[in-house]
Amino acid sequence: MIISMENAQDKIELGEYLEQRLQDGLNAVAKLHELDDMTEVDITIVDDEEIHQLNRDYRGVDRPTDVLSFALDEDDEDEPELLEGQLHLLGDIIISAETATRQAEEFGHGLEREIVYLAVHGLLHLLGYDHMVEEDKVIMRAKEEEALR
Repeated sequence: MIISMENAQDKIELGEYLEQRLQDGLNAVAKLHELDDMTEVDITIVDDEEIHQLNRDYRGVDRPTDVLSFALDEDDEDEPELLEGQLHLLGDIIISAETATRQAEEFGHGLEREIVYLAVHGLLHLLGYDHMVEEDKVIMRAKEEEALR
């Protein structure tokens, strides 16, 4: 899997091993779902102000959130089938470093672990998982835990 990461915020210092841990976590999801090595996902780390604006503009929710996923590949029957070895941009995952920091403290683990969890969660959304109903939430949580192990 090809993973591009951009740190577009300067409020929270990110650990030097974050990028490798993101690679490990997202590659675990890719392996579980047999994604092609040419599948790409872009991750952008932002502040609460930026994610608040995106959440309001795209979801109509007027508050910051922890993670947003923007799929570039909704199941469209008109799209041509991808050939093996062809780059496949799955979508974008936006993570708030400020919200991740608060959640890491709340849950009693490190910031890097929280950001990796949010990235895994975001990638699962890009793959079609959701948690709006309890049955789907249980399935998605199990997939998150499997990838994080």
